[in-house]
Amino acid sequence: MNKNKSAYPLLTALAAAILSAPASAAITLYDQDGTTFSADGYVNAFYVQTDTDNIDDRLDRDQSRVKMGFLPNYIGFTMGKEMDSLTLGARSSFWVTINDSETNGTSTAIDVRQFYGTVAGEWGEVLVGKDFGLFSRSNIFVDEFLSGYGQVSDTLGLVDGGGVSFGNIGTGYPYPFPTAQITYRSPVMNGFRIAAGIMDPVDTTDDSLVGKNYQDTPRFESEITYQTQLGGVDLFSWVNGMRQKSENTDSSVSSVTSKGLGYGLQAKMGNLSLTASGFDAEGVNPFFTNNAGEAVLREIDSSGYLLQGSYKFAGKTRVALSFGKTEDDGNGLGFKADYETRGLGVFHSINDNLTLVAEYNQFEIEDRTNRLTIEETDTVALGVVLSW
Repeated sequence: MNKNKSAYPLLTALAAAILSAPASAAITLYDQDGTTFSADGYVNAFYVQTDTDNIDDRLDRDQSRVKMGFLPNYIGFTMGKEMDSLTLGARSSFWVTINDSETNGTSTAIDVRQFYGTVAGEWGEVLVGKDFGLFSRSNIFVDEFLSGYGQVSDTLGLVDGGGVSFGNIGTGYPYPFPTAQITYRSPVMNGFRIAAGIMDPVDTTDDSLVGKNYQDTPRFESEITYQTQLGGVDLFSWVNGMRQKSENTDSSVSSVTSKGLGYGLQAKMGNLSLTASGFDAEGVNPFFTNNAGEAVLREIDSSGYLLQGSYKFAGKTRVALSFGKTEDDGNGLGFKADYETRGLGVFHSINDNLTLVAEYNQFEIEDRTNRLTIEETDTVALGVVLSW
């Protein structure tokens, strides 16, 4: 039995599963005798107007929404305790959707994106629990539009979805889904830091009536980052990757080896920021690193890149430009497709905790084999972001 369920409604539901925003300024609730406890949070809402042009003209429409942007609303708690030569820590974050539906009167959901503990010393840090993966991690964390809106593909079910938008997921990088893991991070050594971890593996082979999927080793992910200053320019670069093999006890089902490589460079010169990142993968879902939605995966290629630049005026208003593209040989929607997005965003800080956002985004899907435009979607989003 083939497990190629329709990706479209599944992507609609999974669009809600996007990362929690890094805390801008946590509120310390307790700090005594080497024990700390703090809270941080993020609340945002956007008025959105989307114009969709589909390959089926009967589906073309203008849709108005009020919903979250690329990041979910969340509240997080961070704990720490000094114990002799060790520092023990823990982190939990809970996000909530803000859109109910006509079929479920109060269908807003609460989910856990992070729930982990850490043990740290001079030798580095070990994280155990649930956190974002390492493959594609820095690609998304340095995205200039992280607190914006981004793309909402109608083909992927995002225009009508109740969760978050997609930002640049699928048009430059896959989303590093939170997962159960044991990860080691080294101390920072001359600007370098190494992270390596084992992750709970996922089924990527086809289902079988007479067999069961299995993975005899965990998924392995790693990332190396380097940060330095050169001639007054702050530089941050990274390389990350993953590898996993999934098999089935039914010998007629082909195994799938998944592997990916992510990379990027960010340069900041005063108020100017320039970022270029990309990825190359085989046997990987181009939207989600954990193959959420259970798309049928084959050992075929996907690759993408994201180019961004921003400038901050008067220390208050940041203007950002973005162009991203992913070329997929069929692991996303079942056919060779190119996904492309272009964005212009204005982020105006009222203060450290309040930002106003205005954004324009263009998104396109092209059937590469038949040279057909599947979808063209234009989105205007105006939003308010509060963080602490």
